[in-house]
Amino acid sequence: MKLQIVPASTGVLWVKLGIQTFWRQPMALAALFFLAMACMSLVTIVPFVGPALALALLPCSSLAMMVAAAEATQGRFPNPSLLLVAFRSGTERRRAMLTLGVLYAVSFLAIMGLSALIDGGTFANVYLGGEPMGREIAEDPDFQTAMWFSMALYIPLSLMFWHAPGLIHWHGIPPVKALFFSGIACLRNWRAYLVFGICWMTVFLGTGLVLALVTGVLASLIGAIAGGIMVGAAMVLAAMFFTSVVFTFRDSFSAPDGSAEDPLDLPE
Repeated sequence: MKLQIVPASTGVLWVKLGIQTFWRQPMALAALFFLAMACMSLVTIVPFVGPALALALLPCSSLAMMVAAAEATQGRFPNPSLLLVAFRSGTERRRAMLTLGVLYAVSFLAIMGLSALIDGGTFANVYLGGEPMGREIAEDPDFQTAMWFSMALYIPLSLMFWHAPGLIHWHGIPPVKALFFSGIACLRNWRAYLVFGICWMTVFLGTGLVLALVTGVLASLIGAIAGGIMVGAAMVLAAMFFTSVVFTFRDSFSAPDGSAEDPLDLPE
């Protein structure tokens, strides 16, 4: 496995490829994403440890979408069984993915715990769905400080876990090394990832604005259905986003010189 440095313009290409790949198999990729989210939501109802288990499943869900996108790009149908791909890759890699999930859950909950020192746990309760956010909470200076503090810590955490599932699955890298290499890859290619993030932000905001205008007109005619359209569109955009992640991985890493063909053989 070798790190590759790409130009900033590659970030635009990643977004384009993600959208194009999604529309090759829109029903399959959207269904897989919805299924992954539903499974994580169901896990949260487990007493005491539910939220932690859901967090631990996030790297596995991310890997499932990466593998599904790779399948779609290569002309194959991404079936729902790919949701379990992290657990069907051999004992060593399965153990590594489980370890990665535990590390993610512990790290995320640690961030929430640190934020609780600032606002008494209000932000953590709101973020984890335990408390609705009203205007009074949103305007609380301690809540806002905890929110920005958590975001500042979560950004480097997300960079470390960005490529880690793919490095474990396709290159057999141990979890801790995968986290290190993922963080280095994101930092070395920060320009491309910045463009990637800005492009996706533009897509989300632009689509949201158009849908807000459309559903605003439809609301008087079809009522609650307009809200469902907004939620559905947001889920589809999220599925597109996760579809594009595999291309960031493909262009950030390559197989070593003299090795067999790269297991992630995606077309350019």
